[in-house]
Amino acid sequence: MAKPHLHDQPENAPLRESLATLSTEQVSDRHPDLDILSTADLVRAMNEEDAAVAAAVDCSGPAIAATIDGIVSRMSTGGRLIYVGAGTAGRMGILDASEAPPTFGTSREQVIGVIAGGPGAIHAAVENAEDDADAGAADLRALAVSAADAVIGISASGRTPYVLGAVKYASSVGAFTAGLSCNAPSDLGRACDVAIDVVVGPEILTGSTRLKAGTAQKMVLNMLSTITMVRLGKTYRNLMVDMQATNEKLRARAERTVMLATHASAVDAARALHAVDGSVKAAILMLLTDLEPGAAIQVLAEHRGFLNEAIGAALTNEGSAGVR
Repeated sequence: MAKPHLHDQPENAPLRESLATLSTEQVSDRHPDLDILSTADLVRAMNEEDAAVAAAVDCSGPAIAATIDGIVSRMSTGGRLIYVGAGTAGRMGILDASEAPPTFGTSREQVIGVIAGGPGAIHAAVENAEDDADAGAADLRALAVSAADAVIGISASGRTPYVLGAVKYASSVGAFTAGLSCNAPSDLGRACDVAIDVVVGPEILTGSTRLKAGTAQKMVLNMLSTITMVRLGKTYRNLMVDMQATNEKLRARAERTVMLATHASAVDAARALHAVDGSVKAAILMLLTDLEPGAAIQVLAEHRGFLNEAIGAALTNEGSAGVR
């Protein structure tokens, strides 16, 4: 029998062989007959698979902590946190970035999500966008990424060209980089300062990395953004004190937060918030230390927005504004 000509060989053979080595692309032997299970059994099976995700994330704890420290070191001196991904991973980054302003009072320029294919890819797949490494580099170049910034690449496979191109460019200009993937070791992790390789294993639906891999990515991103903001003084105890009260629900939450922190009445909490243009931190500082509104804002500024430090300074009369 004659050998097939070169052009008869499947052109995606190298990629197919590469995917075959990834744990996220393996076929699970736990539920091989997915299509004939009952609805109740399917629900149970998916829940059992998801139950293993938290343990996988826990194994990456040291890498997650190192990444947070890297982000904090950049953001504390004015740098940005930039997530980069394609498809589901890109949408995860954009989701986390979009929650930072209302939750922690950041500007939209401080935490940014970048997705392969641009904004249109948030709602619909953009064909081949994830395969363009040059586009990843170009998108970060357009953001003027520098050594002041922290860039987090997100890719379940750990080999997405767009993401690799982005983090390699970020590294070349001195930015702190971390790679979040669900395979180990990963090309993405090797290209970054820190590798967060959360190995969740095969998906219940083979290759559908929006499932366990997506859940793991969401958990890690929750940690990266939330703990970073805690370290940057955006919380007091376990309360959101830099939130932006942009609607009725959030205005009610702001009042409740002030009440929880100070044991003040609803009337006093509302009055304090009004006096400082809605600043939860300043309202709490006023009520706990008896500072005037302007003095509370000044003491907070002197302590870089760290409310616990500002309270301590005001109560010991170390704040230059003094206590009334």
